[in-house]
Amino acid sequence: MNLTDRVAVITGGAGGIGAALARRFAVEGAAAVVVADLDAAGARAVAEDVGAVAHAVQLDVTAEEQVRALVADTERRYGRIDLFCANAGVATEAGLDAADADWERAWRVNVLAHVHSTRAVLPGMLARGQGYLLHTCSAAGLLTAVGDAPYTATKHAAVGLAEWLAITYRDQGVRVSALCPQGVDTPMLAEGLAAGHLGARVIAASGAVLHPDRVADAVIAGLAEERFLILPHPEVANYARRRAEDPDGWQAGLRKLIRRLHP
Repeated sequence: MNLTDRVAVITGGAGGIGAALARRFAVEGAAAVVVADLDAAGARAVAEDVGAVAHAVQLDVTAEEQVRALVADTERRYGRIDLFCANAGVATEAGLDAADADWERAWRVNVLAHVHSTRAVLPGMLARGQGYLLHTCSAAGLLTAVGDAPYTATKHAAVGLAEWLAITYRDQGVRVSALCPQGVDTPMLAEGLAAGHLGARVIAASGAVLHPDRVADAVIAGLAEERFLILPHPEVANYARRRAEDPDGWQAGLRKLIRRLHP
């Protein structure tokens, strides 16, 4: 997959990784970039910055009827969707004490939104025998988001769903990648650090905090190679390997890090 003359849709496109993807896709020669976000003004600002190929849409990714309408409208406008980036996400910075409403919101945004978008866009891709799904899942989906139980559980589910889709539909021409960055300089992380949340502090202490443009670079490379796991932080692969080979040692190391940051 390269972006030349492609039609791409990005949810959560008003800022952070989504905005960086929109800008980079345009530079790579995309025919159209649909910037979708609950923040309508933010989506419009990104689309205006990207230029003529961009189109902004207000979207609540938890409302399946809105997702279906977005896909139908995009297909009417541009004839197809080549790449759908299910990028919207939400954190809670809470443990088991998270309110049921927070658990539900994390589930609906981090997992069910991926289900909704795939249901909507997959028929067109299968009919053409080609298409690409990029799901932003986070390194938390391979490891653990310390201090955030709902985020950890739902991001693991998101990786599992992406893997199932890759196994089920690749032979029918639909490629799937799971984008799993660690620390990225986004409002989500900045707000967590400002509030002193343990999870944000662990992320900042665990490796480089990348600018979203660096994540976009990794996405372009990953799409070109059609890799399932796109890891802007290459060390995440080593972490995941250590976690699989020695889960007790991995957990002990994380507990040690937590004690150091939060004695």
